Amino acid sequence: MATTVQITFDCSDPDRLAHFWADLLGYQLDSPPDGYDSWEDWLKAQGIPESEWNSASAITDPDGPGPRIFFQRVPEQKQVKNRVHLDVNAGGPRGRPADDRRVDVDAAVERAVALGATKVRLVEERGERFYVMQDPERNEFCLQ
Repeated sequence: MATTVQITFDCSDPDRLAHFWADLLGYQLDSPPDGYDSWEDWLKAQGIPESEWNSASAITDPDGPGPRIFFQRVPEQKQVKNRVHLDVNAGGPRGRPADDRRVDVDAAVERAVALGATKVRLVEERGERFYVMQDPERNEFCLQ
């Protein structure tokens, strides 16, 4: 049996981060369980207090191969640099012309900023070019 991976983000606002990452990656929010028209209907049916409705959210790749990304609310704020981060390949395959990759990556950076990301810095070293970014809760990621 193949092993699967889910990426989990600790955060203060799971719904906000789920929407941000779904928009950035072209993912979709998980659908509510069968028999329910919305997550709100499911949450009510489970007797979950409204104050807990934003305790978790998840997104999935609509095409299937990407990992599920889960967002869970935690009480503490982010304190230091992430030890693990996502690299988002917005430039396409490495074999593409560098100028074409640059245009696509720069456009992805501007789109990410419009979605709520922060551009930290441009890195150009060892033949690589990428942007270090932060999502709305300051989790680092790279756009390359």
